[in-house]
Amino acid sequence: MRRLQRLLAGCRYVSWQLWAIALVLPMMQPAWGNEFPGIKQAQRGFSTSAVDLLAQQQGNVAVTEVTGVKVNSTSTGIEVILQTSIAEALQVLNKSDANSFIAEIPNAQLRLPQGNFFQQEKPFAGIAEITVINLDANSIRITVKGEGGIPKVELFNSDEGLIFGFTPTTTTSQQPQTQPETPTNQTQPETPTPEADQPIELVVTGEQDGYRAPDASTATKVDTDRRDIPQSIQVVPQQILKDQQVTRLGEGLKNVPGVVRGNQSSRSPFDAYLIRGFADFNFLRNGLLDNAVNFSIGTDSANIERLEVLKGPSSVLYGPGGGGGLISILTKQPLTEPYYSVEGSAGSFDFYRGTIDFSGPLNDSKTVLYRFNAAAQTSGSFIDFFESERYLVAPVLSWQISDRTKLTLEAEYLYAAQPFDQGIPAVGSVLPNPNGKIPRSRYVGEPSDTDIRQAYRIGYNFEHSFSKNWEVRSAFQGSFFLRNTPTHVYSLGVLNDRTISRTFQAANDYYNIYNLDNYIVGRFATGSIQHQLVTGFNLSRTETLFSSFTRSAAPLDLFNPVYGQPLGSPSDPSKNLTTQDQLGIYIQDQITLAENLKLLLGGRFDIASQKGEDFIASTSSFQQDEAFSPRFGIVYQPIKPISLYASYSRGFEQNVGRSFDNTVFQPERTTQYEVGVKADLSERLSATLAFYDLTRSNVQTTDPRNPNFSIQTGEQNSQGIELDVSGEILPGWNIFAGYAYTNATITKDNTFAVGNRLNNVPEHSLNLWTTYEIQSGNFKGLGFSLGLFYIGDRQGDLDNTFTVPSYLRTDAAIFYNQGGFRAAVNVRNLFDVDYFESSQSQTRVFPGDPLTVVGSISWGF
Repeated sequence: MRRLQRLLAGCRYVSWQLWAIALVLPMMQPAWGNEFPGIKQAQRGFSTSAVDLLAQQQGNVAVTEVTGVKVNSTSTGIEVILQTSIAEALQVLNKSDANSFIAEIPNAQLRLPQGNFFQQEKPFAGIAEITVINLDANSIRITVKGEGGIPKVELFNSDEGLIFGFTPTTTTSQQPQTQPETPTNQTQPETPTPEADQPIELVVTGEQDGYRAPDASTATKVDTDRRDIPQSIQVVPQQILKDQQVTRLGEGLKNVPGVVRGNQSSRSPFDAYLIRGFADFNFLRNGLLDNAVNFSIGTDSANIERLEVLKGPSSVLYGPGGGGGLISILTKQPLTEPYYSVEGSAGSFDFYRGTIDFSGPLNDSKTVLYRFNAAAQTSGSFIDFFESERYLVAPVLSWQISDRTKLTLEAEYLYAAQPFDQGIPAVGSVLPNPNGKIPRSRYVGEPSDTDIRQAYRIGYNFEHSFSKNWEVRSAFQGSFFLRNTPTHVYSLGVLNDRTISRTFQAANDYYNIYNLDNYIVGRFATGSIQHQLVTGFNLSRTETLFSSFTRSAAPLDLFNPVYGQPLGSPSDPSKNLTTQDQLGIYIQDQITLAENLKLLLGGRFDIASQKGEDFIASTSSFQQDEAFSPRFGIVYQPIKPISLYASYSRGFEQNVGRSFDNTVFQPERTTQYEVGVKADLSERLSATLAFYDLTRSNVQTTDPRNPNFSIQTGEQNSQGIELDVSGEILPGWNIFAGYAYTNATITKDNTFAVGNRLNNVPEHSLNLWTTYEIQSGNFKGLGFSLGLFYIGDRQGDLDNTFTVPSYLRTDAAIFYNQGGFRAAVNVRNLFDVDYFESSQSQTRVFPGDPLTVVGSISWGF
């Protein structure tokens, strides 16, 4: 009760957001019925406008019964027939998105002999799934998911009912490999009469998600409407990555409220972020944990399709880590039609980048597809001696073995070479220094510093459908990371107002990460209650070999540096091997109690072990832990565009070590309570408002009996509110915005004062990116973008000894699209604001980039 009271008390901070949604929804409600842009529909007794629909609803039009759903193969695709004696009474409202044709039929209900739910998977090559459901008590939704884009659709009116004719984007002549299974409530349809064969024109374009992505695949391991998931999820779609000219992960994550950079700079060779105040191993790659992203080599955006950020613990499906949330990277997959794209970019600080993206079929039947992404980038920096190189090669091959079986093979090679950005001391940057300000360009290492990182990834994704309701999936990824640091000088501490101490380290790291996930997806009913079950097991192993030696290095005068001074003799050699094994067994059930009431139940049992070997000291250690992680959530939809949800979830992270009394440490736990509302403000504009209370317990803190040991009495708590809005306001005008209030503090500790704020976590943060593209006339295709990114004051360390000041950064862009041609100029930090991204300690504070201009030209065909 105390946690719930604290959570609800947070509502006072954003009462204005709730009032805004309450006021905006009634004004925007008519837009829910608007036709999807790009749809042309001739009328044959059909009315699709929002005004007509509302008039029909207000006029108490009788509900039309659909007594059967049938699927029939044609020479070019399939027909989906909604059987009814009065087909002319059905109106079709198109809501297509991404690769799916989605239509809603008001004033209609399914009345099928064996349950009011129809689903069939892979009925034809190029079409992944058909679903027909009662959306609510007065409407039907039909969804046809294409594998390479939205299927082309024609709409027919016949005596048998309403007929949707679907042709996949893969081909217009492709035949199915086997006859699709016909559900028991289906019979083969009669051939339509010549009169019925006259189509009502309905042409669906393969329009992209834009700024709004209605579904998410990572949160439940199956594609699910975000409104039906009791969890705050934000998707950064491909269009945002393209419009902002994103090349590194952090440039895309700045659009997500509640996600901020951790204790590294944006120039770091790897990616580290805080979600809702907490830092963990928090990256997924195509649904598999990939710790190499956090502390190894990071990512390149060239083969990233989109990002999904899951807020809060997600241990039920993904195991240890991610207490504050998970960042899911979804890579680009093969396309069924030939596609070729090349892009070149150049900008400030000798920035040069080139990318290619090729895709298409490798055989006439288009059952074997490929995609090949590659990127090459070199850049300087405003920091002295700081130059970087980055190269990516990422091939993908998919094989549609049969209409029920598909295998995808992926590989990636990523190379990065650059110095290690160590920032500058706080005294002389964010704090006063009697000697003046330390130049932001100061590099505290040596000009000869070299850090070379390479990553190899290889994996597969296998899917097989036993029937229309049951399928098995298996995914594997092996990640192999090598780091070679032959020469690197690191800052250690501030000696005085002018000088810092330093050390030299040469190191070699090897990470081998193996991750296997096998699970079954099943759909069934118990009476009138629908279930979507996911159950399986996950195996992973991480091997880390670290070897190094150090040398003493001369101190550096920050105001008059002298580089190239002699190093000391090698000392302190180390060579350690750490092996982490983990087995997780999980189950999750998405339960539809009614069309407007849904439950999510899940649980996972993990066995995690870690073995450490010190080859210099000839010692070893071993520890094994078990943990159970539950998840519960409920979604209630009082009206179709509104979802109210509440959830409870727990996560864990293995704590390796022993206390002074030789007690093995227990796993660190994270527990979250969350409530929120998700709203479709219009057909193409959505918002989520979330309130959460997240507690991290069993945190190690200094043992008061012996300061050389730790005890697990530490606790940290984060309470907050997050609001995000994304989508299209008017034709051509898009918005992607968010606000986060985060109150992250230490609640129990023996070292740091209770009440101290967690470092690098701003209390207030705001992001806004909006773009407008002219839709017609001589300037059609010309567009403009504006971005505002605000990060509030943050504490520089857990002792709260200094504050990193707030900043407001302004970005802008101008672009021109014409067919497959695109030219753009992006400006970051338009007003050249001096700001600091993050802090690691008083020794290391990281300045943000100054005014930066990047121009790009791309051509896709």
